[in-house]
Amino acid sequence: MPDQLHVVLGVLAALTAGLWAWHRWHYRSFWLVVGFPITAISVWATWRKVALGCNLTKKRQRFWFTTVPGLVASTGVVRVKRKFQRVAVDTKPFMWLPMPTRHGWRVTLHTLEGQIPKDYADVAERLAHSWGVHAVRVSSDKPGRVRLAATIRDPLVKVHDLPPSTELLKVTVGRLETGGPWVIDFRTVPHYINAGATQSGKSNLANALIVGLAPQPVALVGFDLKGGVEFTPYAPRLSALATTRAECGGLLDDLVALMTDRMGVCRMAGARNIWQLPPTMRPVPIVVLVDELAELYLMADKSEKDEIAKTSTALLRVAQLGRAFGIYLFCCGQRIGSDLGPGVTALRAQCSGRICHRVNDPETATMTLGDLDPAALDSARAIAAETPGVAIVASQDGQWYRARSFYVSEQTAEHAARAYADRAPSWADVMAAQPHQLPDSQTA
Repeated sequence: MPDQLHVVLGVLAALTAGLWAWHRWHYRSFWLVVGFPITAISVWATWRKVALGCNLTKKRQRFWFTTVPGLVASTGVVRVKRKFQRVAVDTKPFMWLPMPTRHGWRVTLHTLEGQIPKDYADVAERLAHSWGVHAVRVSSDKPGRVRLAATIRDPLVKVHDLPPSTELLKVTVGRLETGGPWVIDFRTVPHYINAGATQSGKSNLANALIVGLAPQPVALVGFDLKGGVEFTPYAPRLSALATTRAECGGLLDDLVALMTDRMGVCRMAGARNIWQLPPTMRPVPIVVLVDELAELYLMADKSEKDEIAKTSTALLRVAQLGRAFGIYLFCCGQRIGSDLGPGVTALRAQCSGRICHRVNDPETATMTLGDLDPAALDSARAIAAETPGVAIVASQDGQWYRARSFYVSEQTAEHAARAYADRAPSWADVMAAQPHQLPDSQTA
């Protein structure tokens, strides 16, 4: 008997060690084979109680056999009888079978009468605690359907290296909380605001952009209002760099003039934007990186008022008209608030790309994310200082997500700038590259 007990204990120990090693070294297959079936059964079995606790059920009338008391027999026993009648029953939303994902699972629900996706989004945190998962995201792809996407553990704890960019003006800079890639695509979302306090990961995101755009046939332009200490190391890959407000004003005037020239080219060719031009006529796209945006609007005395107004107007014109003519903005700043003036508010309205790292004041978070879901503001204010690179981003699908950028050191960005320095067109060549008449093949 003791020998058999030892054998059983040995088998259990070996099985436990094997499962632990499987979970440790190849979690994906362990999750699909062992973890997900157990989780799916648990979610399916507890859905009625969870829906009732989260106030997602509805009272409906159903015919039901009910027990009602009858007469008291002579023996003192109460006679009961079953009666078929209509009673109010708590009905839960219909749940399809859960499906596994890389970092958790997803399931589709049929909403009940009078329910909308917001009803489920409001209780997403309750659902996460009920099922013991990291987070639950709510989306809807058709009326009457709600999709719950649960992540078992935070995929932003550790992110991998920056993958190479293969498409023009598109860079994968990190990972979303859903486990998907965080992509900055200037062709889809042309202008961005990137807010964040010191050591929040704001500069790291700019480094990731430089590394991703350096091999591409684009012109990079830097506005470094920190005296040039941020972008000067990347000067070999920059076509132009402005480090003072006066230089920024002159460079913005060049961009406005360049934009006007490209308007004429598109008008001659009958094109609405540069991407409808023939490849031989298409000018080089330009990505403008602005660091310390607030420095363009701060005024020490009234003598700077005219200069600030001129700079603000030129930057706003680039934001309003630049997309069609291949000029894109990526504006970074520690402090972005309405107190900087109406120019910042107008610029914000033109920047549909919103990225908010950890910030020191609620006004900056409100300025960046205020027109999104209020829950995005709460998530932005909850970003811990120990998690640099984590941000709240407005995605291309119209929703907001927590995301984290890949770590890109300054040395890596400097190496990329030097390695691809030959792909940086000079600013004089960019300004002089606009044709003033169509080729013969276009005029024939």
